[in-house]
Amino acid sequence: MLRRTAYALLVLALAGTVSACGRPAPDPAAAATSRGPITVWLSNNAQEVQWGRAMVAAWNRRHPDQHVTAQQIPAGKTSEEAISASIIAGTTACLVFNTSPAAVPTFQKQNGLVSLSDFPDGEKYITGRGGGLTDQYRSPDGRFYQLPWKSDPVMILYNKKLFARAGLDPDHPKLATYREFLDTSRRLVRSGAAKAAIWPTPSSDFFQPWYDFYPAFAAQSGGRQLIENGRPTFDSSAGRQVTAFWRKLYAEKLAPQEAYPGDALNDGKAAMATVGPWAVAAYKNSVDIGVAPVPTADGRGKEYSFSDEKSAAMFSSCRNRATAWDVLKFATSAGQDGKFLKATGQMPMREDLTGTYAAYFAAHPTYRAFAEQARRVVEVPNVAGSVDIWQAFRDEWTKSVVFGRQSTRSGLRHAASEITDLLKEYGDPS
Repeated sequence: MLRRTAYALLVLALAGTVSACGRPAPDPAAAATSRGPITVWLSNNAQEVQWGRAMVAAWNRRHPDQHVTAQQIPAGKTSEEAISASIIAGTTACLVFNTSPAAVPTFQKQNGLVSLSDFPDGEKYITGRGGGLTDQYRSPDGRFYQLPWKSDPVMILYNKKLFARAGLDPDHPKLATYREFLDTSRRLVRSGAAKAAIWPTPSSDFFQPWYDFYPAFAAQSGGRQLIENGRPTFDSSAGRQVTAFWRKLYAEKLAPQEAYPGDALNDGKAAMATVGPWAVAAYKNSVDIGVAPVPTADGRGKEYSFSDEKSAAMFSSCRNRATAWDVLKFATSAGQDGKFLKATGQMPMREDLTGTYAAYFAAHPTYRAFAEQARRVVEVPNVAGSVDIWQAFRDEWTKSVVFGRQSTRSGLRHAASEITDLLKEYGDPS
């Protein structure tokens, strides 16, 4: 057997045994038309909780006979592990408004998700709201087991004050090409304006490529996913350019190899960060923020980036699925999406986002850059074994890019080989 995480092994051992291990699963046919009280889970983000409670209160005022209770996702090492454990126990909320697309294949393998495509208006509603971006969220069987809810497209945030201190133009930073980005980074560090030009977390967590490699690969490749048609795509010209670029940042000490015990951008230790729009509010009282797209080799413009999306999903323990579906549509309506945008600064995955909420973006120009980027985002591939696949990639990245223990080309080649084997092992049907 090839490498699989203990988490994935646990899922495989327990998949399909929900009713045996925990509460009896409801009859799907009866649940599909049943109405009544439900519970929804929210992330622990304070702004999302505020929105969620207000959304639920608005629903409950209109539907006292279909009461909704809002709770935060139970504590766990990660929300994905907490949700997975609840699937096994049969205690998952009807709706979870913080479902990672990378975890959807695992939850499906556990028989934990309800196909939203099976509702009479499911396909029409999901594709009508999200437009052309929604197909990235279909599972290999062609159905939607998640509703693409909100994205946090990764861009470059930078500290204008530190750029000015380094003698750089803070309103027109030269960051579009790899050459410009490297030259600007050298100026920032060598001038003493900042200890690091950029300080991504160099740890080996499976999801860390989403904030260094994957946005850059999406941009450089013109919007390709890590895996397409059952094959890795990153051992390619675009992948080699991206890894060489990041290797230079680490080799020249422009990006530190150790983790920072805090927020390096907020603390003035780093001049830039790769983050989504959620960070704007976090920095508004401490850092004069500028926004720029992720760089590419030639800076051609209108680049793609990683979506850092979270979906909303319905879970198979839900007994009142007709109510849950109506609540899901209410929570993702144009009115509620506008309230969510205002409360959190995160981007609802809606077609014509800037047109629908023109007044908001006119008053918040920093967020408009993220809204424009939200039109061009790439999701993690919806494949079995997703967590282990990303872990395999990250391990090779750490060795080759962060620490230079092997060439970046070798790192990509080894990662592609191991991921190809994992795809075969997990039996990905794509």
